Amino acid sequence: MALFKRKKKDAQPLAKGEVAKESQLKVLKDAFRVTRQQRPLTVLWCSIIFVVVLAIGTLFGARLHHPVYFGIISVPIAFLVAFLFFTREANIAAYASIENEIGAGASVLMAIRRGWTTTPAVHVSKNQDMVHRSVGRPGIVLVGEGGNGVRLLLNDEKKKMERFVPGVPVTEIIVGEAEGQVQLRKLQRKLKKLPKSLSANQMREVRVRLKAVGGLNMPIPKGPMPTRMKAPRR
Repeated sequence: MALFKRKKKDAQPLAKGEVAKESQLKVLKDAFRVTRQQRPLTVLWCSIIFVVVLAIGTLFGARLHHPVYFGIISVPIAFLVAFLFFTREANIAAYASIENEIGAGASVLMAIRRGWTTTPAVHVSKNQDMVHRSVGRPGIVLVGEGGNGVRLLLNDEKKKMERFVPGVPVTEIIVGEAEGQVQLRKLQRKLKKLPKSLSANQMREVRVRLKAVGGLNMPIPKGPMPTRMKAPRR
């Protein structure tokens, strides 16, 4: 017990860099776990890609009579190509892990870290159709997910927005696979492609006004959401 207490006493808080490294490692661990569950062959394909790229580099070097030199150079290149493939597979697996869950659209919206503020489930029906509200430079984006009744919820929420913040552009999106709907994995891309209509000051003013409107506290699916994972620095 004395040794345990001493270790606890001597423990020092982590520096900012160490915290960032821990958080990156956690993201990678979560992504690896979900990817292994949803797409179990990913690790095998990453290994094959690494070996193939390394072999191509070494063979190219052998033709130039420098196999060892080109083999060493090919190691980081092979790792980068394999990591990019893993990132793509991890993104697909992350979306697949929350697809068809209640609040999946809100989880994707809240994963947009810069330029957007999302309030999940601002309008919910008894059939679990729901509308989420995001505010960014393009204005207000209302994202609906659920069944046939979601269109009515969107219309009601749009009228409310026109009352509280008149003149602000309101975009309606329905998440789904049907024609005219946006697939869950393309939702972030859709928002980022919307034309910017508000200045930074106008956007802040809209957010302040909408704080009074609020939303409901609905459970959001947990798990690693796709972010733009960066390759570790060599």
